[in-house]
Amino acid sequence: MSAATPRLKRGASPEYSGRATSKKDDDSAPPPSKFGAALRKNWMLVGVGVAILSAKAFPTLGAKGGPLRPEVTVKYGAVALIFFLSGLGLRPRQLAGAVANVPLHALIQTFTLVAVPLFVRGAVAPALESAGLERWLCEGLVAVACLPPPVSSAVILTKAAGGNEAAAIFNSAFGSLLGVLVTPLELVAAVDGGGGASAAGGNADALLGTLARVFQQLFATVLVPLAAGQLARPRLEGWLDRRKPPLSECGQATLLLIIFTTFCDSFAGGAGAA
Repeated sequence: MSAATPRLKRGASPEYSGRATSKKDDDSAPPPSKFGAALRKNWMLVGVGVAILSAKAFPTLGAKGGPLRPEVTVKYGAVALIFFLSGLGLRPRQLAGAVANVPLHALIQTFTLVAVPLFVRGAVAPALESAGLERWLCEGLVAVACLPPPVSSAVILTKAAGGNEAAAIFNSAFGSLLGVLVTPLELVAAVDGGGGASAAGGNADALLGTLARVFQQLFATVLVPLAAGQLARPRLEGWLDRRKPPLSECGQATLLLIIFTTFCDSFAGGAGAA
């Protein structure tokens, strides 16, 4: 004796009806906004604009001596946090491989400390001066071109662009040390025209003192936090792989804090006055 299987009519089964309704709802759901997707992808650029406008509105908040105390919290704390997160996110073999890549380091340092100053001095500054820009502003642009890139922003922006973060860490720290020796010579040659060469080269004690201060700051804000992140990584590696915390976004948010306090200091000093 066999029992006939009852035929289900369309709409009679709540299960069937629920599936049909869900599919209909999915089909009628609006596509994600292109503007919203672009905003999420480029939130760092938007954040830079917000940080600058906020600094203009509240300059005393992040200026030196202000409530945020950026001379301590940002100069040491924020930069150290960026490199701790970098050490936490990088595998030791990635960092070791980047340090051993000597041709890459030579290319980056040559481009940063030689090619960029020569290009700005030989092409950009003369073009701007001929277009009517004041001579001293052009000289200031040349002076900025002779400086090595800031340590924290170089690392964060390289990571945000999908570049080699480990190589950026090494070259930003090494470039800061190399810049103590190279940048003064470039400034004398490019800005002063060589007139102050004897004065620049005559105070070896001041140069050694500057080099020692730069190394001390790099040791405290780069090497120690980076090593701490590397030491903490084996204990947290399983958690990092499972949870995938937004280390990159935290570093970018910290960079926005640095940008905010930098512009606060500029606006508080009258740089934004009409």
